Amino acid sequence: MRGVETRIQEIRHAIFTEVAKMAYDTGCSVEKTVEEIPYHIIPGETGSFRSDVFLERAIVGERVRLAMGLPYRDATEHAPISDQVELADKPETYYTPPLINVIKFACNGCNEKRVWVTDGCQGCLAHPCVEVCPKKAIKLDRTNGRSYIDQEKCIKCGKCAEVCSYHAIIVQERPCAAACGMDAIHTDKNGKADIDYDKCVSCGQCLVNCPFGAIADKSQIFQVIRSIQAGEQVYAALAPAFVGQFGPKVTPGKLRAAMRELGFTDVFEVAIGADLCAAQEAEDFVKEVPEKLPFMATSCCPAWSMMAKKLFPDYANCISMALTPMTLTARLIKQQNKNAKVVFIGPCAAKKLEAMRRTVKSEVDFVLTFEEMTGIFAAKNIDVELLEEDPDGVNDASSDGRNFAVSGGVAKAVENVIREKYPDIDIKMANAEGLKECRKLLTMAKAGKYNGYLLEGMACPGGCVAGAGTMQSIKKSQAAVNKYAATAGHKVSSQTEYVKELEKLVD
Repeated sequence: MRGVETRIQEIRHAIFTEVAKMAYDTGCSVEKTVEEIPYHIIPGETGSFRSDVFLERAIVGERVRLAMGLPYRDATEHAPISDQVELADKPETYYTPPLINVIKFACNGCNEKRVWVTDGCQGCLAHPCVEVCPKKAIKLDRTNGRSYIDQEKCIKCGKCAEVCSYHAIIVQERPCAAACGMDAIHTDKNGKADIDYDKCVSCGQCLVNCPFGAIADKSQIFQVIRSIQAGEQVYAALAPAFVGQFGPKVTPGKLRAAMRELGFTDVFEVAIGADLCAAQEAEDFVKEVPEKLPFMATSCCPAWSMMAKKLFPDYANCISMALTPMTLTARLIKQQNKNAKVVFIGPCAAKKLEAMRRTVKSEVDFVLTFEEMTGIFAAKNIDVELLEEDPDGVNDASSDGRNFAVSGGVAKAVENVIREKYPDIDIKMANAEGLKECRKLLTMAKAGKYNGYLLEGMACPGGCVAGAGTMQSIKKSQAAVNKYAATAGHKVSSQTEYVKELEKLVD
């Protein structure tokens, strides 16, 4: 639903904005203000989105807690919204699992999967649906000639839906489960969606595909603002997918000016870290494949690499050991500025999980999504499109580094580095987008189909521009990233000035 301003986006934006306002108002009582937020967002005596105003406020209350990085509570717990709210104001507060949460009393309890005859059935003479059903689960209503399905016999194969000329038979799946490439969502004893965290890789696709807004992730909006207010040197690291996310007229220069107005010390494009990552992966591929490894898989998408390690543990060593663009950029910033704190601002929910890793936590202090960032701009009444250009808005990143945000861009960047430095080496590549397709890719690699290949996996269909924290339509984002990438001063990642720093960063 990216690019479509639904009621869910409206309420999420309102929550992020209110949490940011509360963080900026250092004179307020957080315990008191947090209790008032649901009444600001859902005023009056009648519901705005659901029929029950009290239910709406309860859901908003839990969303507010998650937006402050606090743990979700279910409906059985008797406690105010402000319960343990003091934890949000501590600089050492980091995410505690789980990152992605189902707010059970907001869940509609959708069917996991069912095949359904709609009112569109015309009671046709042919009734091919009856003929193709392998379990004889479809019968005819002799009073009107229409088909109906015995749900106890139905095996949900969907053959009846495929042959219906009127498309009157539909296959319904729980949207969050259908979007989950890890089969991590099932039904609990009350019929509500439930996440198996042993399988979940925090890609966030369930979050953006739930039409009831019942799934939410934790945020660090509050902690980022308080860090800036404390006078700390907070640097923003913008993921390559940022182009167009804050409005069609928002240039990198205007976005940099907006960040500086918020109090960020400086702004870096993570595309420079993407260049470093491409250079490192290129060297690793040349050294490792095929002599030591049958193939090498890219490492920059944390949900993809975690999926690979969970489902294909015997091939975990085939995932590149190269540091991700986020980590490399953060290291570069901290190498140049010893007291720096780094906020990664990007499209991805899984980056929050990556930042929780022991090896990354010291490099990346906070993670925000583009959507969460818009709430901060709104809290300070900053219209980014109206700001004057900051002349230093562009980093020395390559075209290939900026195209990391688009599916296929990572592998292409690595390929171009190899072709430039090792022209005699023949490199073969394959890529997949969406975790279901990524699983197929690795299954075939396990079977030996991709020996000698560089494999790129992106958890989100379309690449990083389709991450759970994006707001623009995927096709528009892809076009905007490609257009911006074309303006870079260098084509290949290994041509930029920052590549000289790689050895110092990976020691």
